[in-house]
Amino acid sequence: MVSLAVGLTSCSAVGGGVDALAPATSVADVGAITTGLTVSQLTATKIKLPTSLRYLQQGYNELPEWRRVDLATAPDGTAWAAWPAANGVHATPLTAGLTRRGADTVIPGTSEVSGLVAFDNGFTLLTRVPDSNKWHETAAALISYRGGKRAFETRLTGTASHDTAPVLDGALAWNGKEYGAYLVIHGAGGFADGHFGDKLVYLSAAGKIRADGWAWGCSHNEGIALTAGPNGDFPSLCGDDWRSGIFVSTGIGAPDNAPVIQREQCWAGYCGGTFPQNSGDLVKLTNGQYAVAWASRGAVKAVKNPADASGRGWLVTPRWSTHQVAVHFLGTASKPRGSTIYLTSNPGTDHVNVHVAPYGRTGLLVSWETVSSAKCSAGTCTGTFSGTHIEVISYAGKVLDPAITIPAHISGTIAVLPKGNLAWAYVAATPNYRAALGASPATTTLRIARLAI
Repeated sequence: MVSLAVGLTSCSAVGGGVDALAPATSVADVGAITTGLTVSQLTATKIKLPTSLRYLQQGYNELPEWRRVDLATAPDGTAWAAWPAANGVHATPLTAGLTRRGADTVIPGTSEVSGLVAFDNGFTLLTRVPDSNKWHETAAALISYRGGKRAFETRLTGTASHDTAPVLDGALAWNGKEYGAYLVIHGAGGFADGHFGDKLVYLSAAGKIRADGWAWGCSHNEGIALTAGPNGDFPSLCGDDWRSGIFVSTGIGAPDNAPVIQREQCWAGYCGGTFPQNSGDLVKLTNGQYAVAWASRGAVKAVKNPADASGRGWLVTPRWSTHQVAVHFLGTASKPRGSTIYLTSNPGTDHVNVHVAPYGRTGLLVSWETVSSAKCSAGTCTGTFSGTHIEVISYAGKVLDPAITIPAHISGTIAVLPKGNLAWAYVAATPNYRAALGASPATTTLRIARLAI
């Protein structure tokens, strides 16, 4: 394990600004500073891969995004890292020290990492598999391995439900008894033929689909967030292009009166940022409440669309052309509390790849990447990559440890280790945000970062 001291520097946390839709938004206050994030907290191990990982993919407007790689920890402290390759998704077993402990499990034919749960003797993966349908698109599947053998494979889309899954951009949660899989779907026949929406599927520990959840939720969902609940409905959020914003969907799918997290300018395929596949997470706090972070353009105006006879449509004027780092808290799984808090408000810098994770018992770690000298068009920005940043905030949204720049970017789930330390998988590379992505570069080395609390 090596230290990542080089490249860890201070950066500005918050700038001034005017509330977007007062009192719905605010800029973060600086609270009592703790001992601070330091270079000694961050270390990394190198994992040699048996085949190439193409670590970038085209996002909206063909701009580069990190291809998702996930890390999940098992109850015994060991871990699994999941990453996509040409021959299928690989699951790499890791020791409690985050070093390789055996050969990869390769799941042939799979093509996306969209959620990972680790067990002492295996893992469960939310992914896509080949399918036969009118659009010639893949199907969503939940696949589990125990003791090196496949325990189950359950298709979550198909002919019977009139849907496909050309991309998941999803989330997988496990509460010790059942799974929740939240994903993007494409209508293939039926009343929603050709339409994009979301689907929430609950499954037993053995991979049997249960009756709860929903078949169609938020329109063109561009924001899927899900975390496990002890019983009943798992807390969830969505990004809806029709109602234009980020909404609570816990147990309710997409009703007209869904609680609003934040109005955003949304349209088919886009909703503020790429929330939350590469730009956001929903986490449970130790006080029983929840927090979500995402890349937001805010709103200076949000009104009903007079041209929409259904009454559901909204028109939103964004506050910024760039994206800023937004945090919102929920008092319960179904009810937002307070206002949206912005950790950044620099209109000349784009902020992407936003994540949040628990930091100790009373804090949250928020991470993001910056793109300086940003030039924006049609919802996305080009510019110069200027670093990955992490910051610690309180449960009230106050800055406890101002942002620092780190050399270990984050492109998937931040895992919480048994003693509360944090870990994630990443590729050591500098992305080019100046133009659209052509062919993705490749690597045969994966790194596992560990942030000691």
